[in-house]
Amino acid sequence: MTRFQLSRRRFLQRAAGTAVAGALAPAFVRATALGGEGRVAPSDRIAVGMIGAGRQAYQVSLKQFLGMGDVQVVAVSDVDRWRMDHTKQAIEQSYGDATRSGVYKGCDLHLDFRELLARADIDAVLISTPDHWHAPMAVAAMQAGKDVSLEKPITRTIAEGRQLSDLSRQLGRIFRVDSEFRSQRCVHQAATVVQNGLIGEIRSVTVGVPASDVPCPPQPEMPVPEELDYERWQGPAPRAPYTLNRVHPPKDVRGRPGWMRHLYYCDGMITNWGTHMNNGAMWATGLERTGPVEIEGRGTYPPQESFWNVLLNFEIKYRFANGVEWIYRAEKPYFKIEGSEGWVWADFREIKAEPESLLTWTPGPNDKVLRLKTDKQDFIDSVKSREETLEPAEVGHRVTSLCHLGHIAIHTGRKLTWDPDAERFADDAEADSLIDKPIHQPRYA
Repeated sequence: MTRFQLSRRRFLQRAAGTAVAGALAPAFVRATALGGEGRVAPSDRIAVGMIGAGRQAYQVSLKQFLGMGDVQVVAVSDVDRWRMDHTKQAIEQSYGDATRSGVYKGCDLHLDFRELLARADIDAVLISTPDHWHAPMAVAAMQAGKDVSLEKPITRTIAEGRQLSDLSRQLGRIFRVDSEFRSQRCVHQAATVVQNGLIGEIRSVTVGVPASDVPCPPQPEMPVPEELDYERWQGPAPRAPYTLNRVHPPKDVRGRPGWMRHLYYCDGMITNWGTHMNNGAMWATGLERTGPVEIEGRGTYPPQESFWNVLLNFEIKYRFANGVEWIYRAEKPYFKIEGSEGWVWADFREIKAEPESLLTWTPGPNDKVLRLKTDKQDFIDSVKSREETLEPAEVGHRVTSLCHLGHIAIHTGRKLTWDPDAERFADDAEADSLIDKPIHQPRYA
């Protein structure tokens, strides 16, 4: 494990943060509100700021943090004021329920995420925003001295991933890809079986993701909802008129946002679920810190008039330097790893194997044992210990790059040769130009 050292500046920041967090913390907290392990002193809690208060942040991440006794969410930032207020109410109600008075007022709101990052009392941030904001916010957070948990996919380009990985290492920041996939027992079991050599020499990998992206007819320009700062929401993306299906459902944290199907803001399912399923397979095969050497792919974009314009379907073939053949397609979510002596198959809830005896195998004292804990606990534990997380920036970069490489191969329409060490294409200026530039428009023949 890589162990980062706390700098004097970081130590002083943490000390200052402890004083403020202690002032904000509930005076009396029941043990059940602290993970069932008894009271956790305010000085021992990690103060977390949440940047983004949408569907994933509110419905998944916040619930986990509120159930952790060694964490206190002290601030929220979002460009949608309704979402900020909604999240603040949930936080203060939860912490209030844990006090004898039943009242807690200690979660601050920041329309500008930079104000949140400037606070000395915040140790770590969770960034859960539209994809086009992921890398810029993560860079700013690390430069501000914060440890970062970043929602997947962590980047829109390969160059952004290299920047995040290098910066995390140079500044000594803890970084965690905010993905729960390595915390799924079936995925953990599959990775344990493969890493212990029980299927023999790895020969091929097949990865699937849902084929669930769809076209959308042209959309009219609409008035911007009063609670949304649309200019801030657009941020580094190209400017375009507001329409509901470009952003997210107003005054709601449940509906699927339209930005997930528009290339100005997201690459679509190819990186969305691809950074789950390829993640598990790269972990299991030990290829999580490298990349393929050859890529070719084909895919179908929606009709040119469609407002939503991410790939509807795709199939990509990769070859790694060790000879492993890797197929990635829009189908259904799973990964299958085939070796000389058997295979394993896993998704979010199930594992299959041949021979079936692999399903009941457990590691012995001399076998490799992989960590199994929730993604949030892994992040917080690393913030405390300064040990590398299970999905640090370099791993997140390589996993996301695999998806980007496939998209670039589809976009250019030809087989590509890739140098995973130099992170450049061989004799292909057009493909190289997409290393640091998001794909904003489909390519039609």
